[in-house]
Amino acid sequence: MTEREKLLESIASTVADYRAGEITAPTPQHVDRWVKQFDAVVQLPLLRELNFVLRQTYFTKSKVTSFLRGLLKNEKLVGAEPCAFWNQVKFLRIQGGGRSQREMLSMLDSILLEECGVATAACGKDAKTFIYLDDVIFTGNRALKDLCAWVTSDAPKDATVHVITIAFHRGGQFYAKNKIDEAAATAKKTIKLSWWRCAELEDTKAHINTSDVLRPTSLPADPLVQAYAESLKYKPVLRHAGNRGEHEFFSSDEGRILLEQEMLMAGVKIRQMCPHLNVYQRPLGNMVLQTLGFGSLIVTFRNCPNNAPLALWAGDPWYPLFQRKTN
Repeated sequence: MTEREKLLESIASTVADYRAGEITAPTPQHVDRWVKQFDAVVQLPLLRELNFVLRQTYFTKSKVTSFLRGLLKNEKLVGAEPCAFWNQVKFLRIQGGGRSQREMLSMLDSILLEECGVATAACGKDAKTFIYLDDVIFTGNRALKDLCAWVTSDAPKDATVHVITIAFHRGGQFYAKNKIDEAAATAKKTIKLSWWRCAELEDTKAHINTSDVLRPTSLPADPLVQAYAESLKYKPVLRHAGNRGEHEFFSSDEGRILLEQEMLMAGVKIRQMCPHLNVYQRPLGNMVLQTLGFGSLIVTFRNCPNNAPLALWAGDPWYPLFQRKTN
């Protein structure tokens, strides 16, 4: 078996449970079809780097289940009597868009029934402690919209809210927290927030050089990239080379640079190819701010976020590695 064949097989194996039961399971042939959209000279090194990265950033159903099961008995959250804690909290069902909250609550339901004999819907009749459960916080907009609306309407005068996600990006978490705090102050309510996650990722501008997301060190000489960068209101902020990021998701800085450059060039090309992308769906991932894109590499078994590079999920006529389920 050649190195290429081994890498194709390894990537397909890593993401084997992606949207299981909804779409055809990933195969080496599927990964090969995707990578062949890149220049031949970069295909093998791109596969090497992606193989390394996805082993760190892809969250299988098994890994998410283990996180939720561990949280169920986490003494810092639940105290000495886990089942008593879960019985008295209320699970918020307030997501304004998408199905991630519903699907995460369904997963937790199975574990809670097994461990404590109670379903999430039956918990917290007169609660002052609430759980907001979702998959991943990227920009923070989904969480802040949901929780700000709740704070200004149905939330009691005093409440504790535990925000539980598989992962969050620090910039988005900070933004969401501040906006929710502002909403609570305006509503004259005391809302205490705490945040629980399996992974916490660096994406802030202040720590760009140690970030865990794609932040190019330079703009490729590619005319399409140059034109896209010129179209932005502000000049793109570039990181300094020499760092694999706080979580070392990348095999090396050289591998990271390759991934950043190729994802950026492909993303700009995809924007030219795909007529249905909106202005916020930037080359490195969805972002309202005028940047090259959000650049997250987190993908879960249930979906690929639009905050990931377009090259991973955009469709027709581009062939996606991760066929994305949209809202």
